[in-house]
Amino acid sequence: MVRESIDKTLKMFIGGAFVRSESGRSEAIGNRLRVCRGSRKDLRSAVEAASKAQPGWSSATGYLRGQIMYRMAEMLEGRSAAFASLLGETGKAEVAAAVDLLVSCAGWSDKHQQILGTANPVAGPYHNFTVSEPVGVVGVVCPDAPPLLGFVSLIAPAIVAGNAVVVLASRSSPAAAVEFAEVIATSDIPAGVVNILTGDLAELSPHFASHREIAGLVAAGVDRETRRVLELGAAENLKRVSVIDEPVSVERWRAGIGPGAIERTLEFKTIWHPSSA
Repeated sequence: MVRESIDKTLKMFIGGAFVRSESGRSEAIGNRLRVCRGSRKDLRSAVEAASKAQPGWSSATGYLRGQIMYRMAEMLEGRSAAFASLLGETGKAEVAAAVDLLVSCAGWSDKHQQILGTANPVAGPYHNFTVSEPVGVVGVVCPDAPPLLGFVSLIAPAIVAGNAVVVLASRSSPAAAVEFAEVIATSDIPAGVVNILTGDLAELSPHFASHREIAGLVAAGVDRETRRVLELGAAENLKRVSVIDEPVSVERWRAGIGPGAIERTLEFKTIWHPSSA
């Protein structure tokens, strides 16, 4: 007797749970494989989960966030064969680059504040300091390719800085990001820090831009019309929008991490303090 394989629907990841879209919609992306089509209500649920998780995550030490990110790299490397098979002929190199990027990002977790902050010279009996802090909840729009590395390169700098993220996975190849939720679920990241949606970019991008609890947007590889929607929608609520024209590549994965990448999801505060002199 020949056993039939079961159909599989890739679920979204919201608040630490694997969920279907509240709308009940899904789309076929391959033989016997479907992906949920997220709705505006799913986005709202993801933002609520992120808003609850972000203060606690932000208050964790940079050292702890780095340790957890290193754990993510370990878990991804342990499943490298499965991810490489999912991604196709370039999968092995893409997984290796994603692991290296996570390890590099973990190393920046307790160092970026010293690089990006400064003590400012002033005329008078004062000390003046500029310090960085996370913006809060960050909306992330991933490029179509590379599906895994593009996803990792956008979420890693945001969460290592203390933000929580709501991510729209690659539209053409969402399986890699959805499978990465399994890595997140076993990496000690608090529920709600990373939330992963799948769905139609044209449908969801206006809501990413207009939602007032999303404090910043990072997008890569989007077309001109989507960029316009994000920037105009965000103008009404003054959220920061960073659009990366060229997504990170396997050969240039180092471009996806470092102080410049982390700075996209930080804001800066200047503090004056009287001097005893």
